[in-house]
Amino acid sequence: MEFIPPAISDVMLVAPRHIGDERGYFAETFHADRFRRACGDWVFVQDNESRSVKAGTVRGLHFQIAPHAQGKLVRCTAGALFDVAVDIRRGSPTYGQWLGEMLTPENGMQLWVPPGFAHGFCTIEPETVICYKVTGYYSAEHDRGLAWNDPAIAVTWPDIADPETLSHKDRMQPRLANLPEYFNWSQ
Repeated sequence: MEFIPPAISDVMLVAPRHIGDERGYFAETFHADRFRRACGDWVFVQDNESRSVKAGTVRGLHFQIAPHAQGKLVRCTAGALFDVAVDIRRGSPTYGQWLGEMLTPENGMQLWVPPGFAHGFCTIEPETVICYKVTGYYSAEHDRGLAWNDPAIAVTWPDIADPETLSHKDRMQPRLANLPEYFNWSQ
């Protein structure tokens, strides 16, 4: 298992090693000690799964605020998705910046999205399934979001991204400029 730090601090790309033969492969997708050394001492409390029927489905950008902030370790188990994390930690040198990674069952890549980041994705193939571990339980009262197409953030979504697939909630999310200061960055 390899941990690859992208350009935005505290986010981590996790590349499990596939050991294969003519039958297929084996991959260790999570190892608590290795994860702790690379990403910090987080405890996962829940596993979630989401299936999107249509290619181009956009979900997000979502996050939860304290005291129920969530970190997410995201992977794709069917289809393909473009996964996005946006830094919303006020004072961070990368505040308002985003990164995106293509996650597929074939590449096995996972993205660690810590608290203080908004998360979203766009499905590239029909029947895409995303699975993710979270560090906090879901709390509707603490659930928040950010506009997926905020020009100040300027995520370069895949051409297939279809705004018609957005949930009612995601169509109503604020822009970064209107987002209260939920997270502060500290070194």
